[in-house]
Amino acid sequence: MRKGYLAISYSNRKFFDNEIESLKSLFKKKNMELFVFVDKYNFESDQEKEMMETAFNEIDNSDFLIAELTTKSIGVGIEIGYTFAKKMPIIYLRKKNAAYSTTASGSSNYIMEYENEFDLNESMEKLLNQLHKKTPL
Repeated sequence: MRKGYLAISYSNRKFFDNEIESLKSLFKKKNMELFVFVDKYNFESDQEKEMMETAFNEIDNSDFLIAELTTKSIGVGIEIGYTFAKKMPIIYLRKKNAAYSTTASGSSNYIMEYENEFDLNESMEKLLNQLHKKTPL
């Protein structure tokens, strides 16, 4: 089963329930897994090494990374950099009118702007279909 790693800021995660649930449903329909690191793990402030090792291990066990950067995040930037160095596909997401990250876009294979969870779901489905026709992620 194909696995997409969703990188999103822990502090901003609560604002994206609708978008993430929509993507999870889409991935399930496509027989894929959407892995949301901040939903699975919770680390204390003194566990930063363990947190990053775990994140990198989960990225290594994924097929591609989806970076939600409506709000800029250093942690997501690090996950993008790690994924880029591994030469894995990166999809950069942000809501329309959110600040644009030149470093995220410069490292990403695909850039997707969206208005709401419905728009995101439709755009992601088109991208996944397009990618599957070319070469599977």
